[in-house]
Parts: sequence; C-alpha cells; structure tokens
Amino acid sequence: MNTADLGLPVAVPSTALFTDQYELTMLQAALRSGTAERRSVFEVFTRRLPEGRRYGVVGGTGRVLDAVENFRFDETILGFLRERAILDEPTLRWLADFRFRGDIWGYPEGEVYFPGSPIMRVEGTFAEAVLLETVILSILNHDSAVAAAASRMSVAAGARPLMEMGARRTHELSAVAASRAAYVGGFHTTSDLAAGFRYNIPTVGTSAHAFTLLHDTERDAFTAQVDSLGSGTTLLVDTFDVTEAVRTAVEVAGPGLGAVRIDSGDLLLIAHRVRQQLDELGATKTKIVVTSDLDEYAIASLAAAPVDAYGVGTQLVTGSGHPTCSMVYKLVARADSEEPGAPLRPVAKKSMGAKTSIGGRKWAARRLDEDGVAVAEVIGTGPVPAELADRQLAVPLVSAGEVVAREPLDAARERHIAARARLPLSATQLSRGEPVLSTEYV
Repeated sequence: MNTADLGLPVAVPSTALFTDQYELTMLQAALRSGTAERRSVFEVFTRRLPEGRRYGVVGGTGRVLDAVENFRFDETILGFLRERAILDEPTLRWLADFRFRGDIWGYPEGEVYFPGSPIMRVEGTFAEAVLLETVILSILNHDSAVAAAASRMSVAAGARPLMEMGARRTHELSAVAASRAAYVGGFHTTSDLAAGFRYNIPTVGTSAHAFTLLHDTERDAFTAQVDSLGSGTTLLVDTFDVTEAVRTAVEVAGPGLGAVRIDSGDLLLIAHRVRQQLDELGATKTKIVVTSDLDEYAIASLAAAPVDAYGVGTQLVTGSGHPTCSMVYKLVARADSEEPGAPLRPVAKKSMGAKTSIGGRKWAARRLDEDGVAVAEVIGTGPVPAELADRQLAVPLVSAGEVVAREPLDAARERHIAARARLPLSATQLSRGEPVLSTEYV
C-alpha cells in the first residue's frame, strides 16, 4: 500500500476549523456587502529569511493539497459555529455547500525560495480564498522551517545518513509533519512510525537506555537485543562505561555487529576512541552512530570524526532555532465587481514599517549563468521576458478545485537536492550571511 498517495486527513475528519475566526467573520461581512464573489488573488511569501539563512526550502505543499481537499463544513462543525453564535444563518448555509473551486499555483515542494518569492498563489472568489489563509500558512510555515533546517544538516552531514528522531520533542501531529519535511530536506529515515505509515518514509530504531537498565547486567541486555534483532543491530554503549560496553558488545554480537550508538559526552573524542577500539577487536565494519542534541553546527564539527550516521531530534523539529518562516498570505489583486470577466486591480497594504507588500499577480523565474548556476530570483507582474519563459518557478497545483499536482514524496526530496545544487556554492556555508540570491523586481 502506497500511503503517500492516499490523501488522508491528519487525524481529523475536516480541516475547516484549522482557521482563525476573523476569516469567517470577514466572509459573513463580505456576503452582506455583496463583495464575497469578487475574483481575488492571494499570495504567500516572506519578506525576509530567518536571520543568517542563505536560502529557504518549500515544505508542506503536498499537505496543503490534502488540507484544501478536506476543507469541509459538516453538520457537527456548523453546529459548533451556530452554538457559539459566531456566524449568522445565511453564512452557515453558504458554508454547508463550501468546496474550494478556484486555482492554486506554487513553487513545487522541495524548491528553494528567497525574500519576496511568490511561493503560493491562490485564485478564486474572495469568499473561498480568504478561508484558506490560516491552514495554508500553518502548514507552510512549519514544514518549510523544518525542511530548511534539514537541508542545512544534510549539507553538513555530506554523504553520511541522517535519522530524524524528534517525535518526543514536539506535538504528536507536528512530529509526523516534521518527519515528512525532514525527508524532503535530505534526511534518510525516521523513528516515527506514524510518519512511516502515512508517508512511506523508511523507519529505524532499536533500543534506549531503559532497555539496558531493565536487565541485571549490560551483557544481558546486549544478549537479549542480539537474540531478538540479530547481530546487525545497533547497540547503545554509553549507559555506563563506553569502553567496557564496546568490548561487551563485540563479544556478544561478534565482529559482525552492525553499529554502536553514542548518545552523550564529547562525541568527537569518544568516536575516535570507539573506532580504534572496534578496529582492534576486529569489528572493522561496525558503524558508529551519534545522537545527543545535534544541530547543523555540531554535525559539521564531527566531519573529521569516524562517524557513520547522525540522529537528530530537538533542533530539527524546531527549525534549528527558527521554528517559523514568517510567511504571510496577502491579497494582491481583486476585481472591481462580481462579474466573471471583470479585470483584476492590483492592491497592496501601505505601511510605515517593514510590512509593505507589492500588489499584482506575480510570476517568478530564476536567472542562471552560462554554467547553469542561479544568479537571481526575478519577480514581475507584467509579461514574462522571453529569456525567462522556460525558467518560471510556479506550477499548477489545483485547477478549478481539483488537485493536479499530487506526487510521491521522493519527487520533492529529489527536487530539493537538484535545486540546492544549482545555487552558488556559498549557499551551503553554515556561517551567517545574506540570502545567496538577490530578488529582482521587473
């Protein structure tokens, strides 16, 4: 069974209440004023990347498509809104038949983005498009933050595998979304079985310190694990004394022991000592896995260590210090009337601060140099220059209310690897810096 293509709701029968109340009260007021059916264009973008980051990663697009499909107001939800007197009866009747029937365009999942990039564009009537604001932002802000952190960790890890193991550090449903986003960003496996089931991500896991402490001796614990899972398992060797544990592990499992895991201490020093000890014991092919509050900087510091894989939890699922991307959902164009053919008028908020936005439905393309390396993010509202016509970034995601871009998760993962490879080399530096591409408006 390929669960990645099922379009399952995330433990709820509807996503309609994943919203803020003001979206529904705006709907009610617009229905009364006769403006609800005006054709409108909303765009998702961020005005800046998290401090010091050089590129962003689009994560969660597939989950947005699921959420839009499951955005339905059933009798239970309508009853809740009626009981709380949040909406009047005409609005409740309108919601009873709600289905998003508009169009959504966006950067495909795994693509990189920069300040101002129109990451997603939602087109339809004001009534139907305004309702999707919160659910779209909550998915894209969370998943893109995790995907960006995962991408940076993937760069730091190089060819060494990365295991996502942060389920216990976040909300249970966020953990599943984080596993998915981490996989898009370059992680290889997850410890979270719900993510494995829901998205077909490879899963891993063996034992914790509790299993060792359960037994009378460390040898008893290792013997029980090897008897159950085979000599190719990974034994946790830092419960008591690492040197003694490594010796016992090889005695129990033999030189064919799969791996040892180190979860505390000076990982750089211990990894070197453990590698030497394993080799001296004849376990030359036994791998070393390290965990213990890693982030991209800690992973990079272990580049010269004899480490074979990394397990990352807290820092990954919290975006490595940046748990949101500050994406916004803004109305950028609307028709002057409810007539289907009424022309669109650019609109934008004016602000004295840093919240100014640019009106008009936008296109985006990435300019490349003669070597195929990206040099600029080009954004415009008029005709697309001929030389950029085949380099546009947005693709159709939903057409007339029907999802047209659902894809396997591996496609997003592969897309990100390719998109990152086309960025200037400085994009992979972990040191703080400005976005690696400038944004040009034409």
